[in-house]
Amino acid sequence: MEPEIFSKLIPGVVMLVLGILEAVGGLYLHDRRTKNDFTIELVSLVTLPTLIQPAIFFFVIWALQSTVPQFEDYFMEGGFWWHILAFLIFDDLTQYLWHRLSHVNRTMWKLHRPHHVVEEMGVLVTYRNAVLYYALMPGIWFSAVLVYLGMGYAYLFYLPFKLTVILLAHSETKWDRFLYRYKVLNPLAWVIERVISTPSTHFAHHGLTAEDGVSHPNGNYGNLLFLWDVLLGTAKITRKYPERFGAWNQVKEPWYVQLFFPIIRSSDEKSELHSIRTKNDYDPSVDFKEFNR
Repeated sequence: MEPEIFSKLIPGVVMLVLGILEAVGGLYLHDRRTKNDFTIELVSLVTLPTLIQPAIFFFVIWALQSTVPQFEDYFMEGGFWWHILAFLIFDDLTQYLWHRLSHVNRTMWKLHRPHHVVEEMGVLVTYRNAVLYYALMPGIWFSAVLVYLGMGYAYLFYLPFKLTVILLAHSETKWDRFLYRYKVLNPLAWVIERVISTPSTHFAHHGLTAEDGVSHPNGNYGNLLFLWDVLLGTAKITRKYPERFGAWNQVKEPWYVQLFFPIIRSSDEKSELHSIRTKNDYDPSVDFKEFNR
């Protein structure tokens, strides 16, 4: 199989398999998702891989070919694992920082908020974000530059592996429970949960409130590597899963408002998406006790 086909096929197959397993388990029959939630998830699923990412890659490569053609494939002979390291730093680390910023900056939070207002987990949650959240994400732009510099072959392996880890981290299949169940696997679990994102650590990030002792809404930001959280002091590992998910402000704006804010804004004055920033906005860096219901 050609690497290009492999790179595109694997994430799609993983999402399909996980979605089927979740459906068989009854997730989509008994969950709290509304038709609006499903629309957000499906539109996001189509928008990022088929429109936003390809458009960024096309623009970046066109711009670089027009301005610095001498650097095309400049690092092609740099070595496969050095290329992988470059993507881990310029894509995954910057995405960690971008994600962390979206939980600290009130304006950025509004672009990331669709990812958190859903009250259930599942593989379809993976791509829930406003269009501008991805369009401005530094890691996608840096990845396009690295591909132009000759690291495209490594990217064909890096990207499907990263997407597989992220999809598994959002999935209700909770694959890591197997590692926690048997003591003989605990040393392996100790290593894995500190290196990559797992359902336990990422579910904690989606938990409603840290008051439950399990959730960690303002931490566990890692996408592929959880190691960034460990190194930068934002990690929380409990090997448990929150019982409640979501964000304190449960105003459920129409899908087009959530995905296309601030171009389209909510008409509801109680909504965070009513304006770009107001004094009544939720500060996502604070876990408010008064909203622990």
